[in-house]
Amino acid sequence: MKRRHLIQAIGGLPLASLSFTSAWAQSATLKISHQFPGGTLKDGDFRDRLVRLFAVEVEKRTKGALKFEIYPGSSLMKTNAQFSSMRKGALDMALIPLSYAGGEIPEVNIGLMPGLVVSYEQAYGWKNKPVGAELNRVLLEKGIVLISWIWQAGGVASRGKPVVEPEDAKGMKIRGGSREVDMILKEAGAAVVTLPSNEIYSAMQTGAMDAAMTSSTSFISFRLEEVAKSLTTGRTGAYWFMFEPLMMSKAIFDKLPKDQRDAIMAVGAEMEKFAMEAAKKDDIDVAAIYQKAGAKVVDLSPATIKKWQDIARKTAWKDYGSKNEGCAKLLALAEKTL
Repeated sequence: MKRRHLIQAIGGLPLASLSFTSAWAQSATLKISHQFPGGTLKDGDFRDRLVRLFAVEVEKRTKGALKFEIYPGSSLMKTNAQFSSMRKGALDMALIPLSYAGGEIPEVNIGLMPGLVVSYEQAYGWKNKPVGAELNRVLLEKGIVLISWIWQAGGVASRGKPVVEPEDAKGMKIRGGSREVDMILKEAGAAVVTLPSNEIYSAMQTGAMDAAMTSSTSFISFRLEEVAKSLTTGRTGAYWFMFEPLMMSKAIFDKLPKDQRDAIMAVGAEMEKFAMEAAKKDDIDVAAIYQKAGAKVVDLSPATIKKWQDIARKTAWKDYGSKNEGCAKLLALAEKTL
């Protein structure tokens, strides 16, 4: 009798397991991580607001079957651990500058390639062009689903003189934000500093670096006007744009029923209009904030942008294209959008 009861109990396990998996697929709470300061639906860093708006709308469309917990300021895990955690299925979703994953996947450095993207319209146009399809394919192959395309123009904040022309960078310690941006800085004579954007403030405050390149939104959110005396903005044009999408672990995405996957993708696409408008607004707002703080604010001319682009072509583009066939293909497809 005991033996028969034991066999029956063991035989019931697969059914119980299947029932649990099915229940998870119908109702789940997903975690979204990012490195930026937290806020609310209406106030704060637009990247944090975007994930909150996304969460509210997806929960609404799935009638509460999908819920979300948001972890700003790298409060769930370290900034640079987010991408690999998503690939492993250990993190559900994250909004990250894609170039942070360049050490794992060289191809993704195209998301912060100096001189390759020169306007928001060109940047967002990638999504529906061959370069976007190829980048999406590469990420899917590596276990990542692109949910929202988010681009931001970049500028330079400095503790001293503004960094405008390539010769201005000579002898300065500058944070570029990607291997490829670091290459053009080195060519211009700068020493590069490598760290995530949420560590820029302390590095500039202590003098560990003289200047930093990052997005207008990060210049605002991390209050760098408190440690900077100069700002070169991207409001009239920029020689680098940063791709920092909202992404999801493919392992987690694939577990969800089709209606929930469809809701995630639809809402993700709808968030892109909000992202572009917010980024453009921050490009303008950052100038006013820094001027009010007493910083010298300058803009880039088309001629200056071309100087940096020329340096990028012979250094960063050349180096990236020689990495592997995947990088060469992405670069060629991206150049067609210029």
